[in-house]
Amino acid sequence: MSKASPHFVCASCGASHTKWAGRCDACGAWNSVSQEEPLSAGPKAMGGKGRSIVISDLDSDEPAPPRQSSGIDELDRVLGGGLVRGSAILVGGDPGIGKSTLLLQATASFAGQGLKCLYISGEEATAQVRMRAQRLGLSGAKVGLGAETNLRDILTTMDAQKPDLVVIDSIQTMWLDTVESAPGSVAQVRAASHELVTFAKKRGVAVVLVGHVTKEGQIAGPRVVEHMVDTVLYFEGERGHQFRILRAVKNRFGPADEIGVFEMTGAGLAQVHNPSALFLSERGQPVAGSVVFAGMEGTRPVLTEIQALVAPSPLGTPRRTVVGLDSGRLSTILAVLEARCGIPFTGLDVFLNVAGGMRVTEPAADLAVAAALVSAREDVAIPPETVLFGEISLSGALRPVGQTENRLKEAAKLGFSKAIAPKGSKLGAGSEMQVRQMADLTSFVGEIFGAG
Repeated sequence: MSKASPHFVCASCGASHTKWAGRCDACGAWNSVSQEEPLSAGPKAMGGKGRSIVISDLDSDEPAPPRQSSGIDELDRVLGGGLVRGSAILVGGDPGIGKSTLLLQATASFAGQGLKCLYISGEEATAQVRMRAQRLGLSGAKVGLGAETNLRDILTTMDAQKPDLVVIDSIQTMWLDTVESAPGSVAQVRAASHELVTFAKKRGVAVVLVGHVTKEGQIAGPRVVEHMVDTVLYFEGERGHQFRILRAVKNRFGPADEIGVFEMTGAGLAQVHNPSALFLSERGQPVAGSVVFAGMEGTRPVLTEIQALVAPSPLGTPRRTVVGLDSGRLSTILAVLEARCGIPFTGLDVFLNVAGGMRVTEPAADLAVAAALVSAREDVAIPPETVLFGEISLSGALRPVGQTENRLKEAAKLGFSKAIAPKGSKLGAGSEMQVRQMADLTSFVGEIFGAG
């Protein structure tokens, strides 16, 4: 058997190297590359045989894992119906967005449901956490509080206390004395996460890990941590808005892309049961460039206002400013409008915004974006009782999107009476909305704006 070649890994970024180097070629860090031992090949190389594992069929009578409701409907929705015993959850978000506030409220709520909960902080002293609890009115909650970064001590405490739920705030502050690197490094985060997830599975303890995010919005550390855990949640929001959105990007126990909406108040985070009404609450008289989009976030229909502003540019290269949408998608829609509809945006600054701090990612927003852009350019307002949705192809055709009936029901609930959708959309029987179906973007622009 040929000898395994040495394997070198950067402790800062996790990049693999075939040989040792003083400087990592991927991230540029110095003295961060070290050798990792290769995995043993077969039971003989491991020093003996292991035990045989139990193999079962896919058709099993094993019951589904029980769930524990938190009493916070928005949190339960994102978790897929409640907390699963023995699950590992990773929560990421920008600094100061409210991660610790949300988890402290959630821990107190779970404790009120009869769970034994521990809150371990590696960033704050216990006195600071108590001050936050007093501000949130949670001083009487039966939550065990600790401040520690040594993972060995934390695991020993968890083994002795036997809790049902443990919150680790945050995983980047934890350090394992068997790993020779600084806390927050790739090696430490990976090793600490592995130990905590393994403990959660073996002992049936639900573990929530708080993760810092990079400037690109990704959770800091190796991506393998996101693969280890069962659920990955992102806490989103703008500092200037009071709305906060908890989004599930991965969930082994429920649907992904589900969202929970919260409002930041002086007494903490308050759940929002009807986010559509909240996002449209400040919508006034109809103005050019303002369009209501009927979108879907997971299984929840959400109506949001898309705003556009088009103005002559004094610059040689016009500006394209986007908030809450993908800038690449905006460029594509502008190109389709010019190539297929004959509406140029050359020499014009374009500003696009999703009101309320919401972030829209689904392609169904294409038609609403195009309508807002043309409305702003032609200075023609869309009727205020109208909602729009539909995907635009590069040929200018409008493609149907899923869950049309749920979108229309949500719009009708909020008082909208008309909708513009792609031709071929599946409409439910007895719909209260007047749905106008369009085949392509050219006909839409010609009929609605008289342009093109």
